[in-house]
Amino acid sequence: MPSTVEQLSPSRAKITVEVPFADLKPHLDKAYKEIAQQVQIPGFRPGHVPATIIDQRFGPGVALEQALNEALPDLYAAAVTEHELVPLTQPEIEVTKLEVGETVEFTAEMDVRPDFMIPAFDAIEVEVDPIESTGEELEEQVKILRERFATNTEVDRAAAEGDLVTFDLKATKDGELVEGGEAEGVTYRVGAGGMVEGMDEALTGMKAGDTKTFTSALVGGTAMGQEADIEVTVVKVQEQELPEVDDDFAQMVSEFDTAEEMYEDLRDNLARLHRVDQANAARDKVLEAVIKQIDMELPEQLLATEVEARNNQVDQELAQAGMTLKQYLADTEEEQTEEEFRADLAERAADSVKAQLVLDRIAEDHDVQIEQTDLTEHLFARARANRTSPEQEMQHMLEHDHTQDWMTEIRRSKALALILGAATVKDADGNVVDVKNLQPDGTFAEPADAEAEAEGEPVIEAESAAPAEEKPAKKKAAEKDEAPVEAAAE
Repeated sequence: MPSTVEQLSPSRAKITVEVPFADLKPHLDKAYKEIAQQVQIPGFRPGHVPATIIDQRFGPGVALEQALNEALPDLYAAAVTEHELVPLTQPEIEVTKLEVGETVEFTAEMDVRPDFMIPAFDAIEVEVDPIESTGEELEEQVKILRERFATNTEVDRAAAEGDLVTFDLKATKDGELVEGGEAEGVTYRVGAGGMVEGMDEALTGMKAGDTKTFTSALVGGTAMGQEADIEVTVVKVQEQELPEVDDDFAQMVSEFDTAEEMYEDLRDNLARLHRVDQANAARDKVLEAVIKQIDMELPEQLLATEVEARNNQVDQELAQAGMTLKQYLADTEEEQTEEEFRADLAERAADSVKAQLVLDRIAEDHDVQIEQTDLTEHLFARARANRTSPEQEMQHMLEHDHTQDWMTEIRRSKALALILGAATVKDADGNVVDVKNLQPDGTFAEPADAEAEAEGEPVIEAESAAPAEEKPAKKKAAEKDEAPVEAAAE
């Protein structure tokens, strides 16, 4: 089957395929049989209409066109393989010659992966922030545990900072109730923040049964950003009594007998969490360093599709939040116009497309394979990140046909692990950071064990970290119930 390829650009190709008419004969015979089953012609039983009658009634090109359509996928795939192309978009097919008894010809134009040079992995060096676990972080974790086991007692006094206040709320504008601006039984800790501006000041000093109205800008809904009159009526005030941090507290919230042991476990969890965060930062910087060294023309159609998808996702999320892009930008600290935001989004889309092409090429060059354990670990990682179960993630994958997408994601993650394992990572103090032996839970594997693993095995996945093995163990202080500190990366 003769075929030629024309390189329209480094990332765009056009294949011209010539198909001898004899090669289409099996497909043509099948097409005639299928048409004969579908048509009703007087004097002939269904399925027994001769090809000549079909040609007379419908024209000789009908069966030939159907035969070519059936043969096209295999013919196109063979031509792509012959010319060693990597298509990135669906081909634009044009049949340029289709005559009975003559050589059939068609063209296929599509985006293809451009050729580029991959830099040496061991020549890449990046710098990350050093790990810093502060006393404030530790005390914040202890505070979360204390608040979780606090005692709330209803009091007959004015609300003060730290109290839990239950209230009803009504937002009006020009005397009219704002859409979605009414709520009952809202519970809020005075001073916690996150409510409309002025809420803390309004609630402070109010007792059960008190009503107060103040003016503030709404933070959600269709009227977001607009001034409205906020009426709050306090239902009850509760005083929170935090438990003392002693050995009894440690035994209540953890597996440990003493507060000192509980603190040590929290410090260890924080350290492991920071190690994973540091490794993830290294992963991102290593990938960024690689793609910066590679010069390539990005496939135009593929890039346009990615940019459109990202813009649509932003618009949908803003619409669900009842916001416009203009409102969102006005509410952020960074001063950016809508045009600048869209341009920045397009730039990130371009970096993403480039990274995907590079990782796919590396995976091919190093023959990266996906094992069943890789998919299992990926399901555990997604389950942890989404607070679901691996079984739910598997069901979601099958129902939404994500199998191929997730396999591609895993393969790219393993390709990135190859780069990360060979690159040099240092912190800002000049210390070499060991990312090669770091496990998903933030602990380090023994070098001998790490070397025994399959080459390219990802330590930290591209999106999340998955446990190498689920082992039964007692809950740590930070893992009891909904833990404030997770041992694994999320």
